[in-house]
Amino acid sequence: MKVLFDLNILLDVMQQREAFYAASAAALSKSLNKECEGLVPGRAVTTLHYLLSRYTNKQKADEGIDFLLDHFVVVNAESDVFRNARQLAMKDFEDAVVASIAAKAGCDVIVTRNINDFKQSPVPALLPQEFLERLS
Repeated sequence: MKVLFDLNILLDVMQQREAFYAASAAALSKSLNKECEGLVPGRAVTTLHYLLSRYTNKQKADEGIDFLLDHFVVVNAESDVFRNARQLAMKDFEDAVVASIAAKAGCDVIVTRNINDFKQSPVPALLPQEFLERLS
């Protein structure tokens, strides 16, 4: 199963967001344990580095990005992905780009905490706990 992890899942784990950490970490661990193929949108890499640098320090940000690059496939968006995203009936363009990336990469699911904005996504979106239940 190919799974695109949204930025909020990565942030839950790397910033240890109390309310969301356990489920998001368990979802990401499925990729680390080779129970699925984990992908992340390319734009998430730069945003993650920026936020980790700002709220921790550059060394922690660099380590986080190195971990991400070592364990996940980064999928970039090119003009066709953006054009496709503009055609999706989704309110948030950034989420539409994530959905378009997932579709182009052949993902089976997007794991996000923002499932409401992905209702019109061509790739179904699941909460981390729903993803874990589906893999069980």
